[in-house]
Amino acid sequence: MKPENLPSTIRHWIGGELVDAADGRTFDVCEPATNAVYAQAARGASADVDRAVAAARAAFPGWAGLSNRERANTLYRVADAVEARHDRLAAFETYDSGLPITQAKGQARRAAENFRYFADVIVALVEEAFRQGEEQFSYVRRTPVGVAGLITPWNTPFMLESWKLAPALASGCTLVLKPAEWTPLSASLWQEIFEEAGVPAGVVNIVHGIGEEAGQALVDHPDVPLISFTGSTDTGRHIIRSSAQHLKTTSMELGGKSPAVVFADADLEAALNSVVFGVFSLNGERCTAGSRVLVERPVYEEFTRRLAERAANVRVGLPSDPATEVGALVHPEHYARVLNYVEIGKKEARLVAGGARPDHLSDGNYLQPTVFADVERDARIFQEEIFGPVVAVAPFDDEAEAIELANATQFGLAAYIWTSNLKRGHRIAHAVESGMVWINSHNIRDLRTPFGGVKASGVGREGGAHSIDFYSESKIVHVAMGDVHTPRFGASS
Repeated sequence: MKPENLPSTIRHWIGGELVDAADGRTFDVCEPATNAVYAQAARGASADVDRAVAAARAAFPGWAGLSNRERANTLYRVADAVEARHDRLAAFETYDSGLPITQAKGQARRAAENFRYFADVIVALVEEAFRQGEEQFSYVRRTPVGVAGLITPWNTPFMLESWKLAPALASGCTLVLKPAEWTPLSASLWQEIFEEAGVPAGVVNIVHGIGEEAGQALVDHPDVPLISFTGSTDTGRHIIRSSAQHLKTTSMELGGKSPAVVFADADLEAALNSVVFGVFSLNGERCTAGSRVLVERPVYEEFTRRLAERAANVRVGLPSDPATEVGALVHPEHYARVLNYVEIGKKEARLVAGGARPDHLSDGNYLQPTVFADVERDARIFQEEIFGPVVAVAPFDDEAEAIELANATQFGLAAYIWTSNLKRGHRIAHAVESGMVWINSHNIRDLRTPFGGVKASGVGREGGAHSIDFYSESKIVHVAMGDVHTPRFGASS
């Protein structure tokens, strides 16, 4: 369903003005339910990034010079403005990304909470102080880094933009945001949100474009000391290599192939609910999806059968239909990539559910939720991130094998453990190589906690005070409190 007030042109927002690309270029934006082109977006390049960085630098002294309370009050107004656009945001996000409307409706609330939370954090922030006896006193002064470069992904784009925007602004940084080119629509709402909230011109700048052009220009810019990126591992590696030229600080939230480990003593119904939701919600296009399900052998056949039954009953349909549980994958290129993995999986394992386009949907990027069983550890569908509604299931015989299989990929973002033996749950949680672990729970986030992965799943942590640390520099100031007794080198006797 086409939303009301849909723009036909999506422009950059630089220095408080909506502008075209410096060279006038645009690119097509399509919606995934039919792959029809519905808008043109400005195609940014180096000149556009230069202008945006200049605007951010000019605005930096004023924004950084505000008190934490003043910036927090502005962020509270941003949150209110986001929530006031709840329905419009959900409609835009669904239309542009293929996300089911019932799942898109939660994005405004989550985005608003990001701004409120980091407003609270910056006001309550405590800076450290140290006393060395009666001789010296030392204190930490925290200052914003400067212009932050934010590069965001196409899955739940608006909410993930807010996850970076809120702490960057709370810390006192100004910024340039480069949204994902496949899903630029909801980013067009930020201009009116920030203007309504009273954010000064130039504090936030948005440059649209292709990653290899606009994104690369942002990474290469010498006046952008910090890059926060969420996306694929290969792109993250490239950004780190490019950032080394200017020794930029980077935060990389990258890919995942997260295990869900189900022991025979688990609450199987709860584990099944979590596995089905965790891998098929958001169309399976989520970095923390439990896309490798490892099941203890005594319950392996039962669990796999029930998982296949549930997958077959998942409602695939138009993203705008409230009954839809899995919508359209984001873009034809990504759809072709996921379908290629399905064909690979048919040669590597036993297909027990899905694996094809639903019969009732002849157009668009639709795939029935897909389950492969008896997947070997060296299979590509076990090792590589598919980023779609596809899950690989494999058995294990004991705790040691469960840990070995859980760790048998290059990724280490999230893990899910299901067992009624909490001692074992803790042992597995400590042994699994991942940045985040849930025991007898699905992916419930607490904004105070660090978010990030190990191995090929990322570098650094964001969330809570970790985000403020990332966007800040800490300077230690030492003050003598009494007479200074320094050895008198070179003094005459």
